[in-house]
Amino acid sequence: MNAHSASPATTVKLDITGMTCAGCASRLEKTLQATDGVVNATVNFALESAEVQHLPQVAANDLLMVVSTAGFEAKERHDEAEAAKKAHDEREAQSHAEERKTFHLFAFSTLLAIPLVIPMVLMAFGVQFELSGLAQFALATPIQIFVGARFYKGAFAALRHGGANMDVLVALGTSAAYLFSVYNVFLAPQTHDTALYFEASAVILTLILLGKYLEIRAKRSTTAAVRSLFSLRPTTANKIVGDKIIPTSISDLRLGDYIVVKPGERVPTDGIIEDGESELDESMLTGESLPIHKNTGDQVTGGTINGSGAIFVRTTALGESTRLAQIIRLVEGAQASKAPLQKLVDKVAAIFVPVIVLIAIATFAGWMLYSGDVNAAVGASVAVLVIACPCALGLATPTALVAGTGAAAKAGILIRDIEALERAHKVDTILFDKTGTLTVGKPVLTDAQAFDRNNDRLLLIAASVQLGSEHPLASALIRAAEEKGLKLTRPRAVKAIPGKGLIGELTGQQIAIGNAALMEDLNITPSMTGAGLIKTYESAGKTAVTVALGDRAIGVLAFVDQARETAKEAVAQLKQQGIRTVMLTGDTELAAKTIADQVGVDEYQARVLPEGKNEVVNDLKEQGYIVAMVGDGINDAPALAAADLGIAMGSGADVALETAGVTLMRSEPKMIPAALDISKATLRKIRQNLFWAFIYNIIGIPLAAFGLLSPVIAGAAMAMSSVSVVTNAMFLRRWKPKNMD
Repeated sequence: MNAHSASPATTVKLDITGMTCAGCASRLEKTLQATDGVVNATVNFALESAEVQHLPQVAANDLLMVVSTAGFEAKERHDEAEAAKKAHDEREAQSHAEERKTFHLFAFSTLLAIPLVIPMVLMAFGVQFELSGLAQFALATPIQIFVGARFYKGAFAALRHGGANMDVLVALGTSAAYLFSVYNVFLAPQTHDTALYFEASAVILTLILLGKYLEIRAKRSTTAAVRSLFSLRPTTANKIVGDKIIPTSISDLRLGDYIVVKPGERVPTDGIIEDGESELDESMLTGESLPIHKNTGDQVTGGTINGSGAIFVRTTALGESTRLAQIIRLVEGAQASKAPLQKLVDKVAAIFVPVIVLIAIATFAGWMLYSGDVNAAVGASVAVLVIACPCALGLATPTALVAGTGAAAKAGILIRDIEALERAHKVDTILFDKTGTLTVGKPVLTDAQAFDRNNDRLLLIAASVQLGSEHPLASALIRAAEEKGLKLTRPRAVKAIPGKGLIGELTGQQIAIGNAALMEDLNITPSMTGAGLIKTYESAGKTAVTVALGDRAIGVLAFVDQARETAKEAVAQLKQQGIRTVMLTGDTELAAKTIADQVGVDEYQARVLPEGKNEVVNDLKEQGYIVAMVGDGINDAPALAAADLGIAMGSGADVALETAGVTLMRSEPKMIPAALDISKATLRKIRQNLFWAFIYNIIGIPLAAFGLLSPVIAGAAMAMSSVSVVTNAMFLRRWKPKNMD
């Protein structure tokens, strides 16, 4: 690896064809990493892809040449929405074509192999029947040529570039069996004991081809989640131009365009409803089975399905900026990442084939020295070569990872990378932000008490200065003012004070809304802020703030934010797993205690500033806890980044989503234990797969070397090892969150 840290690195994604096993992926990865100007490279055998970080002096075409020189083919994968969808469709077509081609070749091979197997079957029933050597040669030769060609091609390419892969083992094993049989038919003296291995080479190739076919199908199944997400992308939208509705390509839309989404159509892109209302099916993005009611002012996400009403939408995001594109990037990124276990497997795969060839040579030599029986020596060495094919090793981790992250995405849980997945199952402490996480996040204004008894004026001033703010209390104020029909005034010089409140100007006067700390900063004494009134509200579990005009307080506002209906159940599920639960909030002690008691968390900390959340996370980590932080706001981003695992609620700010290792696409607390559950299930599958991948070789190679495993059985076992690993991973597709009625 050659890197120059002073220059910024960029990342290119490549689609790779021509890899046949984990050894190919490992060899290509080393080749890319050794290229001058490449900072890092990751090659994924199961996804047939590579991700390469490189410096500016390296062009994408240079990387394509490196891949070609290594004996493979590559195409650059583009991130632009239209290009990405087109590239995905091309990959799908190629995958379908490869599947059909492999099946037809398997059918051809099977028809020729059946007559070679019949004598073996009849012999098991005591019936003596044997094909002549010439007949066996005639049946086996087309299989060796046409089916074997794909393995010869892969073997020659690997050897030519200084590597060895699964194809080398298959080509060596079947060629040895076939050529030894040809020698015995045409050149060797014919005796009763002359052994022919035509059926072994033919059946081995047929079985391995069957394994390849099943592997292709299974791999396509594990990547179904990403295919489903791509299929959600519409290609056209109904754009409103004047008084006309014009069908327009998605790529021709611009921010701020107005579109109409008719009943039953997919929403073309992200936007805000300007007029109309409807029920939208968001199940593919959020896992929420019930349609969500949307009204004027609500956000809609591209790819969701409109219900019975027409809605008029103003576009707010296009292409790769849309929520659907972000989801696809997250899922693809997670599936392409590597677990530490996989890195160990890659090292094993890199030296595996040469070691197996040496074992096969030693097996042949050992049999010749021990018995002098060339037939037994050939059979044992061929069996060693065939049983040891390392396909299952290369598929063990990525197939489980793809299936697990795909099942999670279908349920509305987006896992950023394998590191997040691995950390999730170790978590023993979870910190919750209160507002929007354990609570609904939509406080309601319950009291507006002006010191001059003009409550409407107090509400007008407070709501006006909050225009443009995204804080939940601001939304509550504006809703309350609109319900009273108050005409709000646009403020100037608005500044948010994290953890304290907000300051702005109205008609040339400074307005401040916030807690006691903000009032203290403004030199407004507690006696002037209605401290007694605030205490009364807080004792009732409400959140109270003071409104100040200039240097004097003019009133107090009180809000209530209800706990989410399922928060208590979610916390209980986590506690059953032995996980410590802590709630953090900038709210007052009494307001915090009210929610903490309602949801049942083990501990809570009130009046915690944004930087204070970060400090709590670091303190717990220093004490040896594995900490997860759950939040949804901008002020949660530092704590999300500092935690061992950041979990962002999907309704939150983009900065929270970008920081977190896990994103929940809907604000459902019970998805938090579900996220931990899918991480445990995926890692369990990875370990199971590695067990099955290794056990075939650990048991099979010694049996083959000692002549206790025929080449045909070895071929069947080798094919089934890959199939069993991929099939085991596919069971993860059935995973669904528990207790999500």
